[in-house]
Amino acid sequence: MNTALLIWNGVVSWTGIFTNIISDREPKFTSALWTSLHQLFGTKLSFSTAYHPQTDGPAKRMIQALEDMMTRICAYGLEFKDCDGLTHDWCTLLLELELAYKTSIHASTNQAPAILEKGCNPKLPQDSLRKDLVEIYPTAASFKGTLDRGRNHSVRCMEDSFAYAKDKWDKSHATPDFKVGDLVLVSTTNFNNIKGC
Repeated sequence: MNTALLIWNGVVSWTGIFTNIISDREPKFTSALWTSLHQLFGTKLSFSTAYHPQTDGPAKRMIQALEDMMTRICAYGLEFKDCDGLTHDWCTLLLELELAYKTSIHASTNQAPAILEKGCNPKLPQDSLRKDLVEIYPTAASFKGTLDRGRNHSVRCMEDSFAYAKDKWDKSHATPDFKVGDLVLVSTTNFNNIKGC
């Protein structure tokens, strides 16, 4: 019930009911409550198999990127001070981190997740900043400064995370120099439909 409430309050209330959900076979996602709820709402549940890189790969890469970004946010300390000397914990940066992630262009899709999800990027505070104001209330200016620093820090963490992942991938995956007609060895370890002699 907790997972269902969490998904409903944190996701469905913002996006609406899904037509299809792809997940692993964790007991929470195969339970009678979960499957009955989605039958009721008309959502198709698709489960990945034990070895299915087309399904597992993108999700695992996304989770790894998010974990790395959050680690980088926390690595600089669990607290930071704004220009007024007010201390904020790292939790206050999570929404900025999410916004930075959703509005950045990803190499796998060549699009920002927000564009794929909603059709456009959200309007950000820096996109509509008025420069014609002569006087700004000091607390408003301080709040804007805190948002700017949080966003800049989040963007740096995200860019560092993406650069690290790309560098790690490039070091371990050399592009093979195959030509038509070359003989290659293929591992059949994960092919369950091939029987030996």
